[in-house]
Amino acid sequence: MTPFLDPDALPVVFAALMAISVLAYVVLDGFDLGVGILLGTTAEEPDRDRMIASIGPFWDANETWLVLGIGLLLVAFPVAHGIILTALYLPVALMLTGLTVRGVAFEFRAKAGAALGKKRWDYAFATGSIVAALAQGYMLGRYVMAFGEDWSEYAFAALSALGLTAGYAFIGSTWLIWRTEGDLQHRAVRWARRTLWVLAAGIAGISVATPLASARILGRWFEMPNVLLLAPLPIATGLLVLGLHVLLKRMPLKDDAHHNVPFWGSVTLFVLAFAGLAWSFFPYVVPERLTIWQAASAPESLSIILVGALVVLPVIAGYTVLAWRIFGGKAMDLRYD
Repeated sequence: MTPFLDPDALPVVFAALMAISVLAYVVLDGFDLGVGILLGTTAEEPDRDRMIASIGPFWDANETWLVLGIGLLLVAFPVAHGIILTALYLPVALMLTGLTVRGVAFEFRAKAGAALGKKRWDYAFATGSIVAALAQGYMLGRYVMAFGEDWSEYAFAALSALGLTAGYAFIGSTWLIWRTEGDLQHRAVRWARRTLWVLAAGIAGISVATPLASARILGRWFEMPNVLLLAPLPIATGLLVLGLHVLLKRMPLKDDAHHNVPFWGSVTLFVLAFAGLAWSFFPYVVPERLTIWQAASAPESLSIILVGALVVLPVIAGYTVLAWRIFGGKAMDLRYD
């Protein structure tokens, strides 16, 4: 079969599709992982019920983006898939265990007759969320450090695990500011205030460590004219953090005004951080080892796979948009059995 795109362009297209899938997963499953992390700090059962109700229509579909991203890595860049998954075998296993525990706990809590039984499943859901978030953060740190074996690189991965977990807790708290009312909303504002600066420190740490890990990345950021062209990225990130800090100090506002702004601000923070990482590592799919062209499948295979990807991705995106339109109210207005 003759490729219908330039063979050199196909790996770029698949890299873009994979990046979209990963970013969508981090943002969408990020907020429901964050709600799960915060669930363990909530003693009142009605509040836990509302927290679960706020993510009930969304959480399962959100994980589809992870499946799509890993699937694209496997079929489009099989050599890279083998290297990355081999290097991250243990944290991937822990992540999948955490996600499985979340799924089981979510279903079983709805069937638990006694309040104590529901509480146990709620804590299982929170534990699974924390394990999955820590594993993903650790994987991010190992990837940024190009899977190095020095103790400092493992320490950085551990700090990255804590940073991403705090980031998920932040976006989860902003989701609850948007989707809840009353005391739970006030508590979500306090959670957001506390975790914002941990997320900001994590972004700053990644931003400093990434160029130091590679002379090539250092040059991409600090050689002229790149340093001028890229300056808006960290400046926008810093201003957004300060803006969120000022807004959260005043929330909740009268008549629940601007209740969704912190959430979209947190989404923008994640997008900006992801854009910085994408610029740093492109065109490498395995840092400093394999470019997307070196790791790509044959152009004929990519052409066939692309047809399927262009069908699947709009379906997942369409379902996500539909769910958000249908279940757009406050959590107290939602019902999930």
